[in-house]
Amino acid sequence: LDYDDDDIDLFGSDEEDEDAERIKAERVKEYTQRKSKKPALIAKSSILLDVKPWDDETKMSKLEECVRSIQMDGLLWGASKLVPVGYGIKKLQINCVVEDDKVGTDILEEEITKFEDYVQSVDIAAFNKI
Repeated sequence: LDYDDDDIDLFGSDEEDEDAERIKAERVKEYTQRKSKKPALIAKSSILLDVKPWDDETKMSKLEECVRSIQMDGLLWGASKLVPVGYGIKKLQINCVVEDDKVGTDILEEEITKFEDYVQSVDIAAFNKI
């Protein structure tokens, strides 16, 4: 057999490397475009609040109505119940889901305590990231 040295390429061709680089660049570009179209993950938290009235004379239905009247972008009120505290007094335990970037616990507490005729205090009973 007679081999010509020009027929054997021991180190590979530069053309193949250029094709591989071009294909890689196209794939990276496609991936970046796909990733940018996905919605960003929104960090949310579930908060359980204890809203305490002044005394057993406080109308709890009105207290809850006041709390639920608070509307903010990123705030969603959930289930609630009245929990006995003692001496005939019940507190409102209410759940809400908030978007962390839009609603903070301090703003929530501040808004609820503005109803000073009904609300004595607000405590966070539970705080969970979703």
